[in-house]
Amino acid sequence: MKCSVIILNWNGAEMLRRYLPSVVANTTLPDSEVVVADNGSSDESVEVLTQEFPSVHIIPLDQNYGFAEGYNRAIAQTDSEYVVLLNSDVEVTPGWLETLIEYMESHPQIAAVQPKIRSWKERDKFEYAGAAGGYLNWLGYPSCRGRKFGGVETDKGQYDSIAEVDWTTGACMCVRTEVYKDCGGLDASFFAHQEEIDLCWRMRNKGWKLACIPQSVVYHLGGGSLNYDNPRKTYLNFRNNLLMIYKNQQHRWLVLSIRCCLDYAAALFYLLQGKTGSAKAVINARSDYRRMRKQYKSNL
Repeated sequence: MKCSVIILNWNGAEMLRRYLPSVVANTTLPDSEVVVADNGSSDESVEVLTQEFPSVHIIPLDQNYGFAEGYNRAIAQTDSEYVVLLNSDVEVTPGWLETLIEYMESHPQIAAVQPKIRSWKERDKFEYAGAAGGYLNWLGYPSCRGRKFGGVETDKGQYDSIAEVDWTTGACMCVRTEVYKDCGGLDASFFAHQEEIDLCWRMRNKGWKLACIPQSVVYHLGGGSLNYDNPRKTYLNFRNNLLMIYKNQQHRWLVLSIRCCLDYAAALFYLLQGKTGSAKAVINARSDYRRMRKQYKSNL
């Protein structure tokens, strides 16, 4: 098989009805398949897939393994040359997959690519999760072309050039299956947020490159998990970002020393704003980072 487009689903029957038709209709690459890995859903997801989408291959998982481990288990069951990690709330367009695969076929040094990701609700704007390709600064903070702090830009063609990037979004990432497996897949310990950035960093540390191919366009609903100011999201982003630096950054102790000061400054800033939950989240994230880092060896 050339490519498996894998959608992870958990109790998302209505999401499948809304978005899966575009994936089935527009995944026309020869020798490709659409796969739904079901994370132990208790709703009618499997029945919907069986009755309404007979061409879709189902991988039933016995429980909800979350985003990272769910994908790891699904990808372990495929021998396709390429896999696409595709969120269940993504609408794809004609030629989206061919464009990605053609670029990877002609650029063997590329491990993973992503399309341009626009908002499903405001279709002339970028979508926050990935936009037009991600970057990391030297302190490990992620950013995106087309994404501003707390918002996004209108797509006016300003990012229509193919660009090498530091990370590709897990909302729609096309990756060489062999590289995914060789690099250990997504880190299930992260639970949520920044798992794909960590994986991309590991791939780059092994000499691979990544790119955004804006000639391929998809529309992402997004915003289906936690709000921007949710303390749980703050906790996961701070904790996972520190773990990612510990695992992958060449000058990690210098960076982590600086980040210690910046993180406590962030906690104080939240406290002064009256956001005690977010302030506690930063402190707890740092505490759990120190505990969890013992399970890791440096990937360098």
